[in-house]
Amino acid sequence: MRLRPTLALTAVVIAVGLPSVTVRAHHSFAPYETTLQMKLTGVVTDVRWVNPHVYIGLDGTDAKSGEKKHWLVECASTSILNRAGWRFNMIKAGDMITVIASPLRNGEPGALLKQITLADGRKFTNGAAAGRATIE
Repeated sequence: MRLRPTLALTAVVIAVGLPSVTVRAHHSFAPYETTLQMKLTGVVTDVRWVNPHVYIGLDGTDAKSGEKKHWLVECASTSILNRAGWRFNMIKAGDMITVIASPLRNGEPGALLKQITLADGRKFTNGAAAGRATIE
């Protein structure tokens, strides 16, 4: 007879605890200046196809300033990128790519991807949540 109250209490604890886990797991684009976009062209140094976000290392040149730096470009999750047509092996170290991205607010060489153009001319977005590229 004591088993039922214990199960009920366990269910309540789980139900109350789940929303807090979901809130903490959400990621924001707040570190990025999403109203600004820049175009970078360069050579991929590495690709980390992992969750919660895919990252592309890029030795790139800012099309506007001509400044060369090593950039870390943040992308959406693997599942969002798969739905946008990406494949885990479509970008590799040594590839020449062009990205349109929103820079970090703090000025460090990091950016949030909006669009990527591969060497063969194919273009892919970062999924709807990151927004569209507005420059070309």
